[in-house]
Amino acid sequence: MTFDQIRTFLWVARLGGFRKAAERLHLSQPAVSTRIANLEEELRVPLFERGPGALILTKHGTLLLSYAEQMLFVEEETKQRVANPSEAEGLFRVGASETIAQAWLPEFLKAFSEHFPRVSVDLTVDISLNLRAALLERRLDLAFLMGPVSEFTVENVELPPFDLHWYRSVSNPQTDLREIPVISYSSKTRPYCELMAELSRRIGPNVRVFASASLSASLKMIAAGIAVGPYPRALADDFLSSGQIVEFDPGFHPQPLTFTASYLSEPRSFLVENSAEIARDVARAWDKTHPQ
Repeated sequence: MTFDQIRTFLWVARLGGFRKAAERLHLSQPAVSTRIANLEEELRVPLFERGPGALILTKHGTLLLSYAEQMLFVEEETKQRVANPSEAEGLFRVGASETIAQAWLPEFLKAFSEHFPRVSVDLTVDISLNLRAALLERRLDLAFLMGPVSEFTVENVELPPFDLHWYRSVSNPQTDLREIPVISYSSKTRPYCELMAELSRRIGPNVRVFASASLSASLKMIAAGIAVGPYPRALADDFLSSGQIVEFDPGFHPQPLTFTASYLSEPRSFLVENSAEIARDVARAWDKTHPQ
């Protein structure tokens, strides 16, 4: 029984199939099948029930899974404590909301590369709802999203929030929210729902609200005088400095956007845990130099 066999078994169990495990481990599917078959032969017990759909662990497989998690954690801990962390290799899958992507994500990626120069990064920028789903489905290792993620399997590292400020076009002084549309985040996000509830309470059901998953497109619409809207200064800086938009006060401000660096707590990964800590430190340093 080898670590390669145990590692392969663990990923087949996590992902529920040989093909997905082969993709994750950068192996051929026959190679994964051979490792599992050899492991079952050595242990003299079946580890999976093979049938239509995803594989199902047998009682022997379930027992082995608990040991496999511990074995690989000890292996990784040994590498992290004894070996040079910069020798870590592999693919690290990161997801980030557009707010983070336009704020401190470049600084994080730079710091990450300095700590782990041999690790490749697969970056996804999407709305928090999709990032959450990808994280829970193990398609992401670490997600910077509007959190926290309320699942017992997820660890959430708190990140600095973003205050929201109202912006209008310099060319269109209209700020009456009963007359000009309000543009906000995607309709599937918490900021949109909270803003809709507040606008309905203050203005009534006839308020016009545009929803957009592209924050840069939203700010371009504000700059064009089509709408007004509340966004973080981190996203509006270029439009403010070029004199295309200005801040205004409609009498209320939405709640700040709260973010977390979220990852699955099991199996433990020092690479993921260390990366979340790097993100927290980078975000805090960025926040100090960018007034909200």
